[in-house]
Amino acid sequence: MLGLLMVAAIAATAWVGSRALLAERYLQDARSLAASLDSDVLVDPLAASEVLAELRDNTRSARQLTSDPVWFLAERLPWAGPLLHAVSATATSLDETVAALAPLVEKVAEVGVTSLTPSNGAVDIGAFETIEPAASSAATRTRQAAQVLGSLAGAPLPARVQAAVDEASALASSVAETTDGLARATRLLPLVLGAEGPRDYLVLFQNNAEWRSLGGLVGSVALLHTESGAYSLTGQGSGGGLGAREESPLVLDDEVLSIYDNRPGRFPGNVTQLPDFALAAPLAREYWRLKYGQEADGVVAIDPVALSYLLAVTGPILLPTGDRLTSDNLVPLLLNEVYQRYDDPLLQDEFFEVASAAVFQAVASRPLDLRALLAALGRAADENRLFIWSAQTDEQAILDGTTLQGSLPVTDSSTTRFGVYVNDGTGSKMDYYMRLQTSAAWCGVTTDGAREAVLRVRVRNDAPPDAADLTWFITGGGLNGVPPGVARTVAYVYLPAGSTSLETSTSEGSTLRGDTHQGRPVLTWTTDLPPGASATLDVSVGAPLTPELEIVKTATLAPSSDVSDSLCAAR
Repeated sequence: MLGLLMVAAIAATAWVGSRALLAERYLQDARSLAASLDSDVLVDPLAASEVLAELRDNTRSARQLTSDPVWFLAERLPWAGPLLHAVSATATSLDETVAALAPLVEKVAEVGVTSLTPSNGAVDIGAFETIEPAASSAATRTRQAAQVLGSLAGAPLPARVQAAVDEASALASSVAETTDGLARATRLLPLVLGAEGPRDYLVLFQNNAEWRSLGGLVGSVALLHTESGAYSLTGQGSGGGLGAREESPLVLDDEVLSIYDNRPGRFPGNVTQLPDFALAAPLAREYWRLKYGQEADGVVAIDPVALSYLLAVTGPILLPTGDRLTSDNLVPLLLNEVYQRYDDPLLQDEFFEVASAAVFQAVASRPLDLRALLAALGRAADENRLFIWSAQTDEQAILDGTTLQGSLPVTDSSTTRFGVYVNDGTGSKMDYYMRLQTSAAWCGVTTDGAREAVLRVRVRNDAPPDAADLTWFITGGGLNGVPPGVARTVAYVYLPAGSTSLETSTSEGSTLRGDTHQGRPVLTWTTDLPPGASATLDVSVGAPLTPELEIVKTATLAPSSDVSDSLCAAR
């Protein structure tokens, strides 16, 4: 009997081993094919269908090889079970991911890619409504597959196997993120574009040369009208033209007033000083209503860097002024050169409005490459340069969890999040020259057993040495008590909810104040920097360890880089 058992065990081991090798080969082929399957391949459904068909052959074969009764029993073994389960779960999850995409690609092919591309100021909302069921189904199935692979992160696996699982997990997560975005878009876009009746949206154009928490001062505003898929700008003006007020048009709670005073409520250009777009957007909407008697259905915010991404898709634009606007010169022209060209603020505002409208008109009227357009909008969203708020709560809920909502940083079981929001305190356009650097790391264990999370924030004034001689519109002219050429920065640093502050240190000459906002400790850090100078803030907190540590921060003109020096070396 013992001999028979040994023979059976050897046979089972050989069976499982041979099938594992075959499955690995199929999965390797699948990974090679997946590398050619770009996240935006849905814009080319024919190519996607061909790749998916070949992918499915490989993932289905691998799944079949790792799901027979012998394999199922072997997964229960104490020594090899976790390894075999990881292989089986990987094969099954990748097969589910590929299978979920096929119906979606078929629907995209059915409606045609051109139906999804803006044309002559309109979008075919019927095409998105046709795709929506398949997109929602794909989003659900790919998310479930990604969650299964994500659960294998802590399994006791050999390094080689763990690397393969991590690669598969990253691929599944990327696909799940893409299908989730498409599913949300197919639900939201028809509503936003007036499928159920005319809509009007207030568009805020932020000026990053004068920092505000969400990007920049609201330099100009426009009204976007949509109806049955068609869209057009029906009104424009300056942010300041909405009119300052003695009191906020909406009630701001005591926490907001303690941190930000009443500046966002008194001055429409300052609404984006609030780092939560769900607070800033209704405030801007109310300013518009009080000025023009019209209640917008939602609010959109965008900055010139995002406009430059769109201009790379549309191609150059010739302005009425004779300027040739390109993706390379849009930002310096709008946010620096215009202040040296015109002494009249009204002419500065008008130039900004004309340029913004010209970019919109190009997007509305020119033939566009869908792949490039989606990439431009996706990049803007990822960099916190594009925000959307809807007055309809059910539509706003579609955006839950996305960067488009512009929400305060949320700490959860997977990610601990800081918030770093910088604001101009000079009353100038000196932030065209300012640079922001941030970095965070887990460093050691606190006395009560929590992990220590360390954040470093550095701001630097890269203005030329003779910045004091720049035009008054750029330096601020010393009106707020800041000498010309010096840049005052007010940073609001949000610590993770539930964290315990351990230690804080700042550069000499800077000031610090503490508050609380929606359960998050908030530090207000103020610095005055002459050209060439920098200042640093270091903060450490105790918090439960999570796999990820993230910083949500203001989108500045220059890409916000990480501080290069080690945060844990001196701790």
